[in-house]
Amino acid sequence: MTIADDARRMILYGFCTKDAKEKIGDRKEEELKQYLKMLSDEEVMEMADLDEVEMARDQLMKVAYPTPQHKLRLIYEAATLSVEESYFWLLNHIRDLGYPVVDKITDVFTSSEMSAFFGVQQQRIGLQQDKVAQFLATIGKMIKDLFQLVREMRILDERLKYYYDSEGKTGRPSDDAEITLKGIYVDQVEGASKNPASVYGLASQLEFTTLPDLFYSIHPRKMDEISSVIDKLQFNNKVKEVLKRKLRSYLGWKLATMKELETRRKFTLKYLRQHYDIIHMYMNWVKPYLKNLKRLAPDEEKAEWPDLIGAFETANIEIEVLGRAVPEGNQTFQSVIVMHLDYRAKPQLNYQAEGYQRGPIHIGRIRVSMRAYGWDDKTIENYKKMREHEDLDLISTIDGSVKAAMEALGDELRKYIEEAGEKYIYGDVIEKKEKKEEKPPGFFYSFGKGFNDVFAGFSGAPPGKAKPKKKSREQADKEKKEQKLAAGNAQKNIWTLYKNYKKSHKLITW
Repeated sequence: MTIADDARRMILYGFCTKDAKEKIGDRKEEELKQYLKMLSDEEVMEMADLDEVEMARDQLMKVAYPTPQHKLRLIYEAATLSVEESYFWLLNHIRDLGYPVVDKITDVFTSSEMSAFFGVQQQRIGLQQDKVAQFLATIGKMIKDLFQLVREMRILDERLKYYYDSEGKTGRPSDDAEITLKGIYVDQVEGASKNPASVYGLASQLEFTTLPDLFYSIHPRKMDEISSVIDKLQFNNKVKEVLKRKLRSYLGWKLATMKELETRRKFTLKYLRQHYDIIHMYMNWVKPYLKNLKRLAPDEEKAEWPDLIGAFETANIEIEVLGRAVPEGNQTFQSVIVMHLDYRAKPQLNYQAEGYQRGPIHIGRIRVSMRAYGWDDKTIENYKKMREHEDLDLISTIDGSVKAAMEALGDELRKYIEEAGEKYIYGDVIEKKEKKEEKPPGFFYSFGKGFNDVFAGFSGAPPGKAKPKKKSREQADKEKKEQKLAAGNAQKNIWTLYKNYKKSHKLITW
């Protein structure tokens, strides 16, 4: 991933210059993504609020960090320098300086092929990959079965609609639906003309020529009505007798099959909901394994660094933490310290005296970058989401494929899940609120609302919606003062952290 890609991601989460914010305007996330794709790398680099780091003398390089209030950098290398000791010393000292909340943002480990830790790492990756493969195969099979279940529900609903229309449950009784059901009965139950005892068989072989017409034109809704309806007909008794027998058999089949289809639909609907919930359960199970694989897998970009040589015992560790605290008197802005630690280490597997267990010890060079910011809660959350963006790519791909499969089923899946009592459709929470009876507004309410709509028209706001209030000058000055105080406290604390680390490790100080 290039620095231009990092710049696009930073702009997407709001870390851009003042001029860039005016260009972006009120674009939504998808619109902003399309807009950033159209821009060149040079334009994006100018819009993003990228920090600069002196990688060598007079050599500045842009990095994917917002421009801080102040920053300090420390590089320490020793043959016996323990990575674990330095990290936990810095972490504990941040907490001692009054930053109780410390979030881990990045944790990446990359080792060379001949490293002692490489074999252990690959074994654990293999175990995670086997689990992921099993879960994803199960999810794919269950999604395939979900299509079949929705299709079965569709067929059941289509068949039951004939029954409900003929019974008048969806409105007035429909003769068309009754004729359709009689056709299904004659074709599938009696076997049509192939069976001599069927309606068509009796008409063709035993000369009951009027039987099919009478059977399809007379529609008694209940069994008790059969005799009274047929006895009024002007036909011979034998035709009436056969017609009664056929209509009695048909109505018995109709009631039995309708009850059977309703029972089958009820259990299929419950099974559909269970199937749907199990897919979500497997999705929740596979996500931790995907995150573990993302963390365990070596970074391909770092594997190409000249600091990592396949034949050497080398490894690279990258850790980033964010500490935050609210200065006294502040309400909105917090004092934020972003500490990035980059290690070039030599892992050694040594036996510990207690338990005779073998564990790795990392020694080598540490490079610490500390940045001070004054951020509010929204900016902090945007920064964390920006850093998680890469880690979530794989998970979002899996989520997206499952969501696309479910969306392919259309509104039918949504309808069945809601009917089964499910409170959510994939990725969306559906709040089921009872509608309250609202009393019609009184005269004074309507009169006052009319005035509001008139004045809203003069102000440019849509009727019924007040124009958004701008921050007052006093509020803006207060927030600016809070931000300056928060950033100033963070600046003092990173200097204290930097100075005390050098003193405790017997380095040159002033």
